[in-house]
Amino acid sequence: MFKKFQDAVLNGIQSPLQRNLILFTTLIAFILSVLMIAPSNMVLAKMLPGKNNDTFTIYTTLAEGSSIEQTREVTECVAGFIKKEKEVEDFEIFLGMGAPLDFAGLIKGSHFKNSENVAEIVVNLSEKHHREEPSYFMVQRMRPDIQKSCSSIYDKTTITFVEPPAGPPVLAAIVAEIYGDDADGIRELSNRVADVFKNTEGLVDVEVMQDEIYDTFEVEVDGTKASLSGISVKQLNDILYLAFEGMQIAVKNSDLANDQIPIYLSLSVESKKFSSKDIDAIKAKLSSLKLMNEMGMMTPITELVSIMPKKSNPMIMSKNLHQMTNVMAETDMVSQVYPLMEARDTILDTFSDKYEIEKIGLFNLKLTDKSSKNVYKLIWDGEMEVTLDTFVELGAAFIAALVLIFLLMVIYYKSYTLSGIILLGSFLSIIGVIVGHWIMDLFTADTFFLTATSLIGFIALIGISSRNSLLLIDFTASLMKDSGMKKAEAIAYATATRAKPIFLTAAAIILASTLLAGDAVFGGLGVALIFGTIAAVIASLIVVPILLYKADLERHFNMDKK
Repeated sequence: MFKKFQDAVLNGIQSPLQRNLILFTTLIAFILSVLMIAPSNMVLAKMLPGKNNDTFTIYTTLAEGSSIEQTREVTECVAGFIKKEKEVEDFEIFLGMGAPLDFAGLIKGSHFKNSENVAEIVVNLSEKHHREEPSYFMVQRMRPDIQKSCSSIYDKTTITFVEPPAGPPVLAAIVAEIYGDDADGIRELSNRVADVFKNTEGLVDVEVMQDEIYDTFEVEVDGTKASLSGISVKQLNDILYLAFEGMQIAVKNSDLANDQIPIYLSLSVESKKFSSKDIDAIKAKLSSLKLMNEMGMMTPITELVSIMPKKSNPMIMSKNLHQMTNVMAETDMVSQVYPLMEARDTILDTFSDKYEIEKIGLFNLKLTDKSSKNVYKLIWDGEMEVTLDTFVELGAAFIAALVLIFLLMVIYYKSYTLSGIILLGSFLSIIGVIVGHWIMDLFTADTFFLTATSLIGFIALIGISSRNSLLLIDFTASLMKDSGMKKAEAIAYATATRAKPIFLTAAAIILASTLLAGDAVFGGLGVALIFGTIAAVIASLIVVPILLYKADLERHFNMDKK
């Protein structure tokens, strides 16, 4: 076996046809592997894959001004779907408030929710080891049915699904931050961006983080009439607050409690309701509330106040003291990179009717309104920003590793050629990393992404595969210097001799990495190590010997100076 492999290597490096065929095949394999990432998208990149959790949360948000009864009706609709799931252990509805803070809710601002139009439903599942369907598949399956049936109950109702993130928590997978000085312009641009997101394949749960502008009614007290009627403004305030919010009017003493028990008075739920959302219904309801003055005369409230229709005053959001609004979207089991690029292209193609668009930075845009000349900026944030930062930093770490290894080898061998051969042999392991992710994607139910942990595995491989080439070069140098073997024979003998420790090292790495390959987060690291090691072994035992044979080893080993 040893002799056969040695002869095969010897024949391979001495035959020009075989040498060129192997080098050409390696070049084609490298090009094809790179093309598998872009533009063919056979291997998709993502920060981290989905995580199989034991819980997820459903956010329900109705239009501003909706009543708690309307919110309850929508949440009960959602609860009806949840009850049909056999994997659901229990669930809890938080009506008019956010759920107790978890990892995702801390970032999404659940603790700020305190209005009648919002609700959160926390769904607890059976343990993932006892469940066939991962939580992200369950969310993907339930989302369309729930949104179709429950979001249509009331107009402008949004129902979103939130899972605990596998990595750093972010506001959403894709966040478009719209900056500008004109609130109306920001609102218009945000709504157009939201429409683009809704029509982009792979994006779901689209939300605009801004208050809706809706009709309100303001009750203004006529001070002159109130004074003439002998009724104070405080009486008016108290009767309105008591009627619709409730107020403590007395206390009750009890032998069973240390403190006095407050007694609240309020109108019943049915009495609070208005027949319609118009000024006549407001007047009719308020006319039934009457106040008694000091002379014992009953006066309807509507005689003392005037009711004025107004528009609501939306909250102004800012970040770093700049006025802005967030447009958010989640991804439906796809990487956020590709829908974002599609949405960005759509914005560039369709927004030119109203805006002059200028590209700033890598993906960000600057939009100038053609008529008003107001300037807006669209800055991408969310998981996409984290992905970009992570991939850029890992890319920089990878380049730094290559440069450091190259410099170290130059110092050791005092030869740029030998250092380049070692570096090239190590870099070819990327073929295995990319092909490995493509193979795993074929055999997994969901998409197997090239993730940040995959890049970490590739960087680790650089050192491992450099060691393989270093073993060959050192042993070849020893054979040529000490034993006087010719270059081709020395390379073939060294390759066959060092193949055994290289194989054993590779087998140890592959066996250890199989434990990682099945993990949701570190699966990319495991696959990168397994398939990258296989590619590194092939490159070390086939490609590196050919490169060594083509190099002037006598000069690089300083044998010509003797």
